[in-house]
Amino acid sequence: MFFLYPLVAVVIWSINSIVSKLSASAIDPSAISFYRWLLALLVLTPFVLPGVWRARQAIKPHLGRLALLGLLGMALYQSLAYYAAHSVSALFMGIIGALIPLLTVLLSVVILRIAPTLGILLGSIISFTGLVWLVSEGNVTQLLSQGLGAGELMMLAASAAYALYGVLTRRWALPLPIWHSLYVQIFFGVLLLLPGFLLAPAVALNLHNLPLVLFAGLFASIIAPFLWIHGVQRLGASTTSIFMNLIPLFTALIAVLFLHEHLHSYHWIGGGLTLAGVILAQRLRTPLTRRKTAGLHRL
Repeated sequence: MFFLYPLVAVVIWSINSIVSKLSASAIDPSAISFYRWLLALLVLTPFVLPGVWRARQAIKPHLGRLALLGLLGMALYQSLAYYAAHSVSALFMGIIGALIPLLTVLLSVVILRIAPTLGILLGSIISFTGLVWLVSEGNVTQLLSQGLGAGELMMLAASAAYALYGVLTRRWALPLPIWHSLYVQIFFGVLLLLPGFLLAPAVALNLHNLPLVLFAGLFASIIAPFLWIHGVQRLGASTTSIFMNLIPLFTALIAVLFLHEHLHSYHWIGGGLTLAGVILAQRLRTPLTRRKTAGLHRL
């Protein structure tokens, strides 16, 4: 039954792609970004703040890194997705989000000095091919002449920001309890989002956009991470990460059923290649270069 932890988490994150798309016509992107993390911060405060305050001396040396993680994971990632939702479909957002594991692996090669594998090489080529086919809607010539749109670029930047967030989290391995670290990151995220919120033209909450804020702030920001963390603790990081590959599939299903978005052949082909490349990069771990034998026969 432990598999239900990551499974429910990815369902929530898949629904959040739909929420992001719905928010495009209901609330300013800067407003929902700020409200989302402010709500999460307020809900967590009674449970987490006392422990954070007691551990403040241990947290203080890591504030700079926590601030950067808050910028990448809380401020940039979802904010860019909210802005992108004005011009791209929920289907597209789900598929591009599926690139995060592959981008994480590629950044790990550079930042963590992880040895490149055959899976990373082939997976990158296949996923890139799928991405080009998806973005061009099956017309690569048109893409070469017109280039990427703002929404596509923002979704790619959002995915890259979250991938970098994951890599830096692994590299720094901050000696702090998970919820203490997340709470301080969310705090910095709220501070960084405040200027955009104050400059937004319309930030009023109403019956139309309040459910979107509540879902993003409670389910996507607190409940899903809680379930995911428990999944990692019980199933292991490698097994749990496989469930991330289900997000574009769930997103596509929900988008078709509830937003009445249409699945075209380029979605199947581009999305399928993108997902296949991600899985290949995760599973095929044959090293590209062989290390020299440590010991040599003596004459």
